[in-house]
Amino acid sequence: MECYLDNASTTRVLPEVCDLVRQIMCEDYGNPSSLHMKGVEAERYIRQAEERICRTLKCEAKNIIFTSGGTESNNLALTGSVMANRRRGRHIVTTCFEHPSVHQPLLYLEDYGFEVSYLPVDPEGHISCETLREALREDTILVSVMLVNNEVGAVLDVPALAETVREYNDQILFHVDAIQAYGKLRLQPRRMGVDLMSVSGHKIHGPKGTGFLYIGDRVKLHACMHGGGQQRGRRSGTENVPGIAGLGLAAEKMCAELDAHRDHFFHLKKHFLERIPEVEGAVVNACKTDSLDGTAPHIISVGFAGVRSEVLLHALEEDEIYVSSGSACSSHHPGISGTLKAIGVPDALLDSTLRFSFSIFTEQEEIDFTIDCLKRLVPMLARYQRG
Repeated sequence: MECYLDNASTTRVLPEVCDLVRQIMCEDYGNPSSLHMKGVEAERYIRQAEERICRTLKCEAKNIIFTSGGTESNNLALTGSVMANRRRGRHIVTTCFEHPSVHQPLLYLEDYGFEVSYLPVDPEGHISCETLREALREDTILVSVMLVNNEVGAVLDVPALAETVREYNDQILFHVDAIQAYGKLRLQPRRMGVDLMSVSGHKIHGPKGTGFLYIGDRVKLHACMHGGGQQRGRRSGTENVPGIAGLGLAAEKMCAELDAHRDHFFHLKKHFLERIPEVEGAVVNACKTDSLDGTAPHIISVGFAGVRSEVLLHALEEDEIYVSSGSACSSHHPGISGTLKAIGVPDALLDSTLRFSFSIFTEQEEIDFTIDCLKRLVPMLARYQRG
């Protein structure tokens, strides 16, 4: 039995999305900037994708910029907004367990004289409004937080955090990395108090290399790509029409049945948490086994005492079980997870943790098969490593 439990890294593309992408690549392949009918057809696909996404967020087309994915969306949100507002201040607030596509741009901005405050999180991966309030300053121009942590599934109370920022200074912009949240949680940026929101297509059964950035009406954004003036001059370059269309359809499909999908995810998560104590030395991170409040429905992080995560990952792979040892975007630069350190995971488990993540295609039988394999493999590998 093949068990793909690495859906926080990427998801299988929906069949109807594949069909649409192929049709555009092979038949309706015009350049959306062209004035002839092929170009008009291509432009129509982009407008349709905008409409589909806007319905999910209760926003307008002017609020959406299509990008090449979550990394570009985060980079554009951070560098674009900071550069456009640098005369108001040079201070940024974020958390200590952000994704590399947020952390690295902030390091880049520090090299250019901006100051970044990194907020601590509690053992469940949450930050308090008081902690955020204490970090804000007169020269703060941006707050950036991850709605759902990609490694442990902690969900931040974004509306409360955004309100804290507004009460302090309503000129401060609030950015949310919603890459692991979109399509799993119901999101309305305006109602949540969010100015900028990043989304990736391949996390919601859409094509890789696609994403978008929600930009609130009041946001000034410094363009990071210049050229033909596409996307209202905010991101030049010929649009990826097949990818954009596929992203729009995937967004519509995932959000239309969001409640049913969430119920499915939570059912799988509860079943996994009920069975994981059967595995010797297993410790669940940032999630109480008796309550799923404040956690994402599709992500579970588990430490396995005495077994290195990479060894266990490849042992599971032999049984066609595919999981992750952390953020897929960090796999080419392996090391101890900053997220696990931030939530206080014991040193003995820092290099012994795996992430299991579900999709709409995941079945309970896969969970049972995985637990049974873990029950067999973990004690054996632990004895081998002790020896």
